[in-house]
Amino acid sequence: MSSPLNVHLEQYDGPLDLLLDLIRKQQIDIHDIPIAKITAQYLEYMERAAELNIDLGAEFIYMAATLIHIKSRMLLPRDPALAEMDGEEEDPRTELVNRLLEHEKFRNAAEMLKQKRLLEEASWSNPALEEFLADDDGPGLAVSLFDLVRTLQAVLDRAKNRPMYEVKPDDVSVPDMMMYLHAVLRAKPRNETIPVVRLFEQQKSRRAMICLFLAILELVKLQTVAVVQEEAFGEIVVRRGRRFDETAASEQFLSAIQEDYQ
Repeated sequence: MSSPLNVHLEQYDGPLDLLLDLIRKQQIDIHDIPIAKITAQYLEYMERAAELNIDLGAEFIYMAATLIHIKSRMLLPRDPALAEMDGEEEDPRTELVNRLLEHEKFRNAAEMLKQKRLLEEASWSNPALEEFLADDDGPGLAVSLFDLVRTLQAVLDRAKNRPMYEVKPDDVSVPDMMMYLHAVLRAKPRNETIPVVRLFEQQKSRRAMICLFLAILELVKLQTVAVVQEEAFGEIVVRRGRRFDETAASEQFLSAIQEDYQ
């Protein structure tokens, strides 16, 4: 069986990244995954990683067990008596497909935002950037964009286990969340920080969480807020930025932002 993986053994952020790469490189229909083939290729990657002393982590082993379990469910015939009682059987791959599609959506969004930020940074020359920043202040986004996306995705995964109340699409927007975050920080002492996870968990819908995530990025770009980790591998927190007081969101600005996200 020819492997779609390169000889140098590519590195992946997690098992879902690896599965997506296997599926997309071979142009496989994600809704009809050949589970036996993908499982064999996934296990081959793990074996090659072990040969190179690469520690993949427990999540890769758990996914391998999940793939083998799905494969066994698809191979075993179903009890006719259970079929009559339960009706049509759900495809064992459904949950995995949904997870892959959601992960791909977030990965594409993170890549798009990363490219947007790189383009914006490239529009400043180094001397101009030095003048723009204060001597005692660094860039507003002191954490990786992917770290922030992972934080949001972790909160969304946990939110699946609690009741979620979806609001109408027009009930919440990115400008709304910008004003909300600005008000929350203004109510706190100037140097106080707020954990990003807490802000996400206080929202009542997935849409509100995503709008809050985009609002944070917009306010970071304006240096209205700063997103930092106070220590290595510590909790990601948000605090007032160096231009917090002078960039109180105006109606004209909010209207422009709203048009960008329509």
